[in-house]
This record gives sequence, C-alpha cells and structure tokens, in this order.
Amino acid sequence: MIEDYPVYLHTLKSGKFEQKLKKARSVLSSCRVCPRNCGANRLKGEKGECGTAYEPVVSSHFPHFGEEAPLVGRRGSGTIFIGGCNLRCLFCQNYSISHLLNGSPVSIRHFAEIMLEVQAMGCHNINIVTPSHIVPQLIEAVKIAAEGGLRIPLVYNSGGYDSLLSLRLLEGIVDIYMPDFKFYSDQLGERYTAVSDYGAVARDAVREMFRQAGDLVVKNGIAVRGLLVRHLVMPGMLEDSGKIFHFLADEISANTYLNVMSQYRPAGEAWLRPEIDMRLGWDEYQQARQAARDAGLRRLDNRLL
Repeated sequence: MIEDYPVYLHTLKSGKFEQKLKKARSVLSSCRVCPRNCGANRLKGEKGECGTAYEPVVSSHFPHFGEEAPLVGRRGSGTIFIGGCNLRCLFCQNYSISHLLNGSPVSIRHFAEIMLEVQAMGCHNINIVTPSHIVPQLIEAVKIAAEGGLRIPLVYNSGGYDSLLSLRLLEGIVDIYMPDFKFYSDQLGERYTAVSDYGAVARDAVREMFRQAGDLVVKNGIAVRGLLVRHLVMPGMLEDSGKIFHFLADEISANTYLNVMSQYRPAGEAWLRPEIDMRLGWDEYQQARQAARDAGLRRLDNRLL
C-alpha cells in the first residue's frame, strides 16, 4: 500500500531511526558501507576507496529537468550531487565530481539543510546522486531533515554497486531506488570500472531494491515510490544489454520502469579503451530499445523519442 507521504516519516514516527543510525555508524569505523569493504576508519578522518572520509562532499544542488519524466514533472527533480564514488568508471560523465571530488565537504546538519532548501525550491523529490559510499551520513541527514519538515520522496540514484548491508539499512527511508545497471558481465565491469564483481553485486542490489519498493508507482504524473532502472547503452555491448533486459523482465518484473539511455560519449579516461572511445551510434541505441521490448519490458521511458 502506498501512503500519501514518504516512508521515512513512518520510520521517524516509529522511533526506528536511532537503531538504524547506531548500526550505520558502526560500519564506518572499518568501512563496509559499500561492497569494496575497504576498512578505512572514516569516523576518524581516513579516506576510503571512494576518496572521502566522514563528511559528504556536495558538488551542487538544483532542480534538474533532464531526469526521467516521472521525476521531473513541472518543477524538477531536486538533485544533490555527491563527490567521490566507489566505482570510478573510466568513462564517467561526471568525472570531475566522482574522480576529482569537485565540491565541498559539509556537515551532516548542512547536508540536511540542503535537502530542505531543495524542497523549498518546489522540487518533486530529493534526488541523491552517487550515494553508495555515504549511506550512514544520508540516513542521519534524512532524520534531521524530516524533523525539520522534509516531506517529499527520497530518490537513491546510484551506480548499482550497492551493498546489501547498506540497502537493508535504507529500508523505510528510501522511497524510489534508481540504480544505473551498467553491466551484466563481471568481466566488462572489471575492464571499465575499479571493481571485479560489478554484475553479480548489481543483480543482488536490484533484487533487494525491488523487494523493498516494488514497481514504480506514479500518481498524477509524478513518481512516489518504487524501482526505476537506468541502463547506459555503450558501443559494442548490445549482447550485455540484452542480458540485463532479460534479467529485469524475468527475475525482477516485466513492469520495471526502464530508461534505456542514449547519451554515451567518450568522457573521463575512456580514451584508454579504444573500443569505447567513440560516441554511441543511433542505430545501435534503437537496437537496444528493441531488445528491451523483445525481452518483455513494457515500461520504457520515452523522454528521448
């Protein structure tokens, strides 16, 4: 049953935030926030594989009108871009934020104030971009923001490399999960990211996200709860894309809301891999969309058509 207000308000009312926060803070002392399990003591200022210590790095925040239609509506999606990343993809289109950490460390209270500021701009949701490495900080900030009047859905906009430990801590806090399911193949993930088990981890993460949130629910044109999956189509990887589409249709739900994204371009360090040092062809993109339909997926985002 979908309530008329965000799930984190139920958690606040029930008093369950404190229990979540206690457990969340404990995984920062020898960091297990993401699947890299790097062991850094981020509570004492050590930086993890993500490049950050305790305070989240915020690069920017604003109403975003380039997101999926159910997030944007008329007033935009309230994006908060987080610096650092556990994946460090060679081709990252936000390279200056994820790799170079452009932005400023902020206190948890300031992080909460930014959420309230975005809400005051009239945005339909709070859209946290690249949050996989700051889950404990996010939980604490949402609690403070909710106590201060936050009342719009929370979107968890990740690269798909999320730990089950962190996702289970987020149950009852996140309304909309929006992973970018990049690769089905661990081998492709290892070639283009900093991790060797991307595909396996992403599949487990998407299963958990769906268990918590279910199919995307849209009311009056605006998403209020559920799973929205992104897949960035990359040159020469249609076979891998097809495996992702079949996984979603067969093991998650044929009603999975999917954005098959066409905007791949060489960015970051893509020049190191000649096979991706090129733009995606339009024909290849159209083949990917057709492959999603052929797999049985019925809800494709049509923003680019």
